[in-house]
Amino acid sequence: MTVNFDGQVAIVTGAGNGLGRSHALELAARGAKVVVNDLGGARDGSGGGSEAALEVVAAIEANGGEAIAHGANVAKFDEVEDMVKQAMDKWGRVDILINNAGILRDKSFSKMDLDDFRLVMDVHLMGSVNCTKAVWEIMKEQGYGRIVMTTSSSGMYGNFGQTNYGAAKMAVLGLMNTLVLEGFKYDIRVNALAPTAGTRMTEDLMPPEVLEMLTPEAVTAGALTLCHKDAPNRMILCAGAGGYASTRLFETDGTFIPAEDQTPEKVLENWAEVTNTANQSELESGLKQSEKFLGKAFAHVQSQS
Repeated sequence: MTVNFDGQVAIVTGAGNGLGRSHALELAARGAKVVVNDLGGARDGSGGGSEAALEVVAAIEANGGEAIAHGANVAKFDEVEDMVKQAMDKWGRVDILINNAGILRDKSFSKMDLDDFRLVMDVHLMGSVNCTKAVWEIMKEQGYGRIVMTTSSSGMYGNFGQTNYGAAKMAVLGLMNTLVLEGFKYDIRVNALAPTAGTRMTEDLMPPEVLEMLTPEAVTAGALTLCHKDAPNRMILCAGAGGYASTRLFETDGTFIPAEDQTPEKVLENWAEVTNTANQSELESGLKQSEKFLGKAFAHVQSQS
């Protein structure tokens, strides 16, 4: 099977450097017309400029592809709307959105200023919300769309000094989970990528010999897997240094405790059953948890009658 994007239009945020740049170049190499979005700021989100995005556009055009640059700040919905409008005016559709833009404001929670917490949430979470909202009705009307959220092991598992980043990166998984349900009948598939790569976001966190292994291209292979025509849906794909894995959320079958015994002491007494992973399962929606618990409750009532 060959993955190609002929005739498709893709928006990649934060595409002036690092992972976004790699995603944009490879999408274009495989036939997509690409909106190269980049605010052009520093790693902490300060400043701005169009040079990086324009360089990526020039590289795509030099290889015979089509691309435009746009400097929208993803945290500002009006700027995102303008970006999507320009894509629609030029090409008439948007098939792919890769929410990649991000910043870092790392500090321990004790030392972190709440403004830094809020800004990281705005860029990572609200940036993904804004861009997705701006293309959502377009994709519904087309009956086709592929959206990739960028999550992180810092969100799924924690990382010292990254409460803001980790919270935002876990939040986009909650966004994904519901968008999957709402977009299903329109063939809008939503997935998440958890990358490990040597970029300017991580360049001072790892030694050079490790950074050499953590190429953006290895992560891009995963990103494109999540946004092509036959992409999966609701997948969390982890990628880095040539390694690929999936992260999934499971819930144990649990136990039932009758109303007269619903105390913390009884919960602790039944802890082994609460945490038993033997019959754990993935739940398709939050409603499935309610159905499971109510099923146990009704079964208990029937057993008493």
